[in-house]
Amino acid sequence: MFTKETVLTPNAPQPIGPYSQAIRVQNMQTTVFISGQVPINPATGKLVEGTIEQQTQQVMDNLLAILKEANMDFSHVLKTT
Repeated sequence: MFTKETVLTPNAPQPIGPYSQAIRVQNMQTTVFISGQVPINPATGKLVEGTIEQQTQQVMDNLLAILKEANMDFSHVLKTT
C-alpha cells in the first residue's frame, strides 16, 4: 500500500490550474513528482523578465523551494524532462 500527499509551499508559484506543485508518494521509499515550473516570482506573482539566465534561475529557485518543502534538495533529483 502507498500514500499520496500534496506538497505545497508559498515559496514557489501557486498552481494556476487543476494540479499541485508536487505530489509525494510514500511506499517503501519516498518519491516526489514536481509539476512543470515557469519563471514566476512567488513574492510578486509576476513572470520574471530578462535574460534566459535570469528566467532559468527563477525556475531553479522554484524547484528548490518545492524540494525543500518535501524535505529534499537537488541531490535527490534523478530525472528532469
